Amino acid sequence: MHHFTVALAVALIAAPAFAQETADPGGDLNPEELTIERVLRDVGRGETSMTNCATGYFITKSGRHAEARQLFERCAQDGWTGAMTWMSELTDNGLGGEEDPTAAADWDRRAAEAGDPVGAFNLGLDLMRGRGIARDAAAGRALVDRAAEAGLPVARRLQGADYDLDEVTPDADEHRYAPLS
Repeated sequence: MHHFTVALAVALIAAPAFAQETADPGGDLNPEELTIERVLRDVGRGETSMTNCATGYFITKSGRHAEARQLFERCAQDGWTGAMTWMSELTDNGLGGEEDPTAAADWDRRAAEAGDPVGAFNLGLDLMRGRGIARDAAAGRALVDRAAEAGLPVARRLQGADYDLDEVTPDADEHRYAPLS
């Protein structure tokens, strides 16, 4: 019986080494978890989820805008509206790509059409300013109202300020919204 116990112990010790040698070369035996690299790899494989898509916020805040843009674009393709609003932010500010107000307004439109209150609010601002889209203050206010009805605090704040865009525009951005003349 003693030899059997020794043989069993040797087999159990050797099993992990054997498993590593015969593992699928395309798989991960011990994948990293909870890292930006893992999220980027998973999204690159088409594995979008609320947590993977939300990680794009941390990626862009760390200054890795091009990678955040890739993540958000994939997530937006899969219907994650928060990723659409982040694509607008990145595109409007030229982070990780060219500044393109028209494309940014289109991302806001897509999010708004999908029912996202932030997308509706942002598209409302785009319309009220005429940034990236033809100016239409009435349509813009209607979208801000829709976002406020959905409970978005910043939209309610803008309503309370009688739609004065200075209420939601940082001083540093004022030059971007000045009328062209």
